[in-house]
Amino acid sequence: MIKNFFDNLFKYEEKEEYNFVLPKTHNNIEEKEFSKLDNQTVYASLEENLNYLKIKYNMLVNSDIKTREFNLNIKNKKIPAFIFYIDGMVESNTINDFILQPLLLRNSIKMKEPKKNYNQILDNSKQQMKKFNLEDFLYSSLIPQNSVIKENKFEKIVSLANSGFCILFVQSLENALCIETKGFKGRSVDKPVTESVVKGAHEGFVENLRTNTSMLRKIINNEHLIIEEMSIGKISQTKVAICYIKDITNDDLVAEAKYRLNNLKIDYLLSSGQLVQLIKDNPSTAFPQTITTERPDKTSNYLLLGRVIILVNGSPFSIILPAVLIDFLTSPEDFNLNYHYANFLKILRAIALVCALFVPGFYIAITMYHYELIPSELLFAIIAARQAIPFPIIFEIIIMEACFELIQEASIRVPSSFSTTVRNNWCTYSR
Repeated sequence: MIKNFFDNLFKYEEKEEYNFVLPKTHNNIEEKEFSKLDNQTVYASLEENLNYLKIKYNMLVNSDIKTREFNLNIKNKKIPAFIFYIDGMVESNTINDFILQPLLLRNSIKMKEPKKNYNQILDNSKQQMKKFNLEDFLYSSLIPQNSVIKENKFEKIVSLANSGFCILFVQSLENALCIETKGFKGRSVDKPVTESVVKGAHEGFVENLRTNTSMLRKIINNEHLIIEEMSIGKISQTKVAICYIKDITNDDLVAEAKYRLNNLKIDYLLSSGQLVQLIKDNPSTAFPQTITTERPDKTSNYLLLGRVIILVNGSPFSIILPAVLIDFLTSPEDFNLNYHYANFLKILRAIALVCALFVPGFYIAITMYHYELIPSELLFAIIAARQAIPFPIIFEIIIMEACFELIQEASIRVPSSFSTTVRNNWCTYSR
């Protein structure tokens, strides 16, 4: 009966019928037709491109979707064009200085066609002058930006716009120019919060994927470091990077990691913790099968040992695949210590692990069933201390373990000043 109660409370079962009805779309384009437009190429008509983006991004509702229409003055002709970007994802100064200013000011100079001399007229039948190509002229002469991509698929254009690109559409061109103008704010590189060390680097991963990959490149200065990117999640399209060192990492391990990531059929992915739950061997086990760390130096060390690293955009933790028991007994500071002392610390951690697992059960077994093993003076002291306690020992141990977990949660969730007070009062009460 209790099991059925918790199953009904937490377990989800898909229903065939629901008590609500989804409203039909009110757009001019029907749902089936709109799904076909995902693979649509760029139109030659500027108005059709603009209407497509208005429908795709619900521009009548979204306030951060911006467009800027203008005319290009090239060869004394006015050519309509517009730029499309998402406010907050781009750098406004970059758009003003390196896109709008070259397009609106520099091309206003009258471009005269070169004069043909007598020899050119005679050789016109053999060697003709190259025709003017507007797309090549914009790409090579008018946009002074380091990263410009020509793209004609709206699916790819939308993905780039969501990543902080500014998209340029020009009348009669069936390719859009995607210009990198990323400018969204992020946390700067700071000290690791969960893994602080005395000797060692004091840099930690941040939420920006490209910043994290650059930190790995800075430590591992080698061309064999491979960083492959892919998108996970039908809705979120979260960027995920698979990092490994060619000729060191086992190819089968890399193939297995790619296989598990490519076969994830999910709607969204927001953190590395979610990804760990999705790719591990046995989801029902409570034992960890991967390592998560926010330290670039620790991540680089495992890369050099032949492991595969997964970085998730928006998460300051890297995932190390696979993990063995000794990895959980190793601290990032061990690599900076003498190997005698580092091995001694690992032995201490192993002893602490055994004590944490077996001492509570051993204490219950001794005090409840094998009390003859306890010295008489210690046994009398335990009996005297337990005379005023109405609970059995096993219930006492369970309450103690639960209290430790509650104190740990309180120290993480509540404000730092209050959590310090809670820990101090708990330590005083325990004494």
